[in-house]
Amino acid sequence: MRAPQSPKAEPAARLEAVMEAAVDGIIVIDSVGIVQTYNKACERIFGFEAGEVIGRNIRMLMPSPDRERHDGYLEHYRRTGERKIIGVGREVVGQRKDGSTFPMELSVAEVKQGDDHVFVGMVRDITTRKRAEEDLVEREARLRSILETAADAIVVINERGVVETVSDSASRLFGYEPHEVVGRNVSMLMPSPYREEHDSYLRRYRETGERRIIGIGRIVVGQRKNGSTFPLELSVGEIVLRDRRLFTGFLRDLTERQATEQRLHELQAELVQVSRITSMGAMASAFAHELSQPLGAAMNYLNAVRRMLDDGADPKTRRALEGTQRAIAEIARAGQIIQRLRQFIQKGRTERSWERLGKVVEEASALALVGVADRSVNIRFSIPTDLPPVLIDRVQIQQVLTNLVRNALEAMMESRTRELAISAAVAGDMVEVAVADTGPGISPKVADSLFKPFVTTKESGMGVGLSICKSIVQAHDGDLRVKPNPRGGAIFTFTLPLKPTDATRHG
Repeated sequence: MRAPQSPKAEPAARLEAVMEAAVDGIIVIDSVGIVQTYNKACERIFGFEAGEVIGRNIRMLMPSPDRERHDGYLEHYRRTGERKIIGVGREVVGQRKDGSTFPMELSVAEVKQGDDHVFVGMVRDITTRKRAEEDLVEREARLRSILETAADAIVVINERGVVETVSDSASRLFGYEPHEVVGRNVSMLMPSPYREEHDSYLRRYRETGERRIIGIGRIVVGQRKNGSTFPLELSVGEIVLRDRRLFTGFLRDLTERQATEQRLHELQAELVQVSRITSMGAMASAFAHELSQPLGAAMNYLNAVRRMLDDGADPKTRRALEGTQRAIAEIARAGQIIQRLRQFIQKGRTERSWERLGKVVEEASALALVGVADRSVNIRFSIPTDLPPVLIDRVQIQQVLTNLVRNALEAMMESRTRELAISAAVAGDMVEVAVADTGPGISPKVADSLFKPFVTTKESGMGVGLSICKSIVQAHDGDLRVKPNPRGGAIFTFTLPLKPTDATRHG
């Protein structure tokens, strides 16, 4: 049996048990810094056993420069009584047995024992907490970086529609400073009637959970600070933080895109109209050429008949001669009309201006490449920005480019490798534009007559497209050719003069 403890020993034993069970480290030092008590939690925190620490100076648990300064702090306190940490608590750095350092929270209390006094330190390792705080700061920095640099505008609202965060791009987009928007209802960024209806949308979602825009995206209208409205593409995401629900809106200004689409539609309409007129002109020219021969033959036959009738005195013969002469005159008149038509087609005036070829290629390619994403075509552009301007009819040259690019895309529909390269470069006193594909290429038998009217490699083609393109380029004092692509396929190239010739000046 154990002897019963004295009344004084029982509280001491209870205190020791509490200290050993404590989660936080407890260290007791005397007035000169010698460790007297060191509990189990301290062993876990610092890695030293109690026997390695008790009786030694507390500074062994500190890294430099605190280790060298600690005795001076105690001596200063004994001399002046000035407290710098006692009863305050602060974050300090501790050092483990293996030499590693860590952040800890230290609270110090002073306990007097007669004429002497000791210091009790409560130590808590806050490594995990500090790491979590640093992670939080890092995440916040990343989020702030995203908000500051994202091309799309970002607006975060709560479930009541109140704005909590706006990105810099959102501020620029709507014309407000961040402090003018944060804390106010997001409906301020909407015109009527959307402004008045927005809160009801949020209320219905809270009550029913029915999603009408979240995770879907749609085209909406925004309103700037100056009252002007503009089209927006809006995507909304939802996040739940504890008992709070937030909505993040990603907004993209569609003003420029819609203007570009409108420009493409207008350009397409222009090209369609020019294509129809040019096609009619090319066909008329071909028909005029073909009709000239039978009309000439008919003229020869009628002249022969007229000579045979010249010697006849019979009234019927005279009337036949008169009719023949009239027919000859009408055929001659028809020939003159056809000749004038051909001259008009070949020498017709066009609207020419000095143009940057890069812009012309960009617009024509954008039009021709509509829907190309579905064909898995790898497209490369090589258009130097310092190309000198050329004197051209912009719409006609865009028609040539559009035709060549579309032909290239159609040629590669069945190809395993689909690569389209559009390039331009100065070649002497000309600019050469090339459209290269990796299709099946052009048969040598077809290549010689490819640019003639009514010659085509397409099952449903009329065979006037490339003929028209060549006529347009030649009217600009250039030429259109085709050659095999070393990588397989074909390369269509056309040239344009850098300086206007007499033809282009008057054409």
